[in-house]
Amino acid sequence: MQSKTFTLGIENHQKLQLRQEFFWSSEKITLHGYGVADRFSLQPLGHSGKQTQRLKEIGNINLSDRELMPGEGTCAFVAFPFDPKKSAELVIPRIILGEHASGERWVTYTSETDQSYEGIIEEVQHNAVKEADPPITEINVDSPIAPEIWRDKKITEIKDLINSEKVKKVVLARELILTANKEIPIGTILQKLKEKNKTSMIFNIDGFIGASPELLVSRFGNSVRANPLAGTATRYSEKNADKQSRQELLDSTKDAYEHKVTIEWLLRELLPFCSFIDADPEPRILSLPHVHHLGTEVTGQLSQPAAPILELVMALHPTPAVAGDPQTEALKIIEDIEGIDRRRYAGPVGWVDSLGNGEFAVGIRSAEIQGKEAHLYAGVGLVADSEPQSELDETRSKFQTMLSTFLDL
Repeated sequence: MQSKTFTLGIENHQKLQLRQEFFWSSEKITLHGYGVADRFSLQPLGHSGKQTQRLKEIGNINLSDRELMPGEGTCAFVAFPFDPKKSAELVIPRIILGEHASGERWVTYTSETDQSYEGIIEEVQHNAVKEADPPITEINVDSPIAPEIWRDKKITEIKDLINSEKVKKVVLARELILTANKEIPIGTILQKLKEKNKTSMIFNIDGFIGASPELLVSRFGNSVRANPLAGTATRYSEKNADKQSRQELLDSTKDAYEHKVTIEWLLRELLPFCSFIDADPEPRILSLPHVHHLGTEVTGQLSQPAAPILELVMALHPTPAVAGDPQTEALKIIEDIEGIDRRRYAGPVGWVDSLGNGEFAVGIRSAEIQGKEAHLYAGVGLVADSEPQSELDETRSKFQTMLSTFLDL
């Protein structure tokens, strides 16, 4: 099997629209994937080992007029389950249309059969987006665990464990199940997410779709970056109420503690891979359509030889922002008390190339879609002074990213 990478003219790129079976979009890069050239299982993130050997075994023929940049050449998508004991599948699309923030555009074709540039473009055009299906007219929303039970029973159980000093923090998630009267149009939802969430990373990998604001880690050459989020406040349309919400988030000792735990943990885990690493001195407010978050940008330079992106992902998942602290104890409590299957919610989701470059978001503000059904999730970090009703309200705000998109179909 081999890959061919062509530079793609602006005119051609604008005309080509894939069905977006696989999709990734960030401030750095956009990738549209179609078809499957190869699909294979990766080791769980809780294990050690080389994860991208198969990518390196695929030879790439560079037919572009320049040196390939990260994301070009042989490239794959992967969405890991939240549970680090479970494995994921890495998918190499047959065709990828890509664009860097610089404006460089390309197409990469991966297959066991040879194909000319003209043949690849013809295949893309043949599989272009067709006319939209009739809209969904009915969606039922159900909570497997009633909100009141989640608030009064689940949170109380976990706070008792925190107050007994068995654990410092636990992230507790809720689930909504949406059932439509016809198959859910992933392409339509993806387009709406892109329109409404300009600063988030948008993704679709095997029906796991979302708009995550949180960068777990990226690697472009020797440069490494992360943008952990911890601490949340509701965003309001009324100006004064929203200003007060932002200020309360900045003043909150509970949210400041949550954020400090996450940043310190992430710096500690990344440091062994880096010759240099630094973080913003103070968290900043990241404002999204429905919530505000505390966020801190972390940047560094990798030691040589530079660790590949999946090795960094392995070291960082799960962060205290999606699991808790200490990690082992928090994961056990989630397994015993939460009562839902998170699937790929809050797991790492992103892309990787054969040189070890890549970007991975934390798979929050996401949904698992299969046929007429979608599973949505939202989580909160519980600490000693968490107030149950406020935590329930926070999940409702976080659900809005995906829920408003589905109900707008």
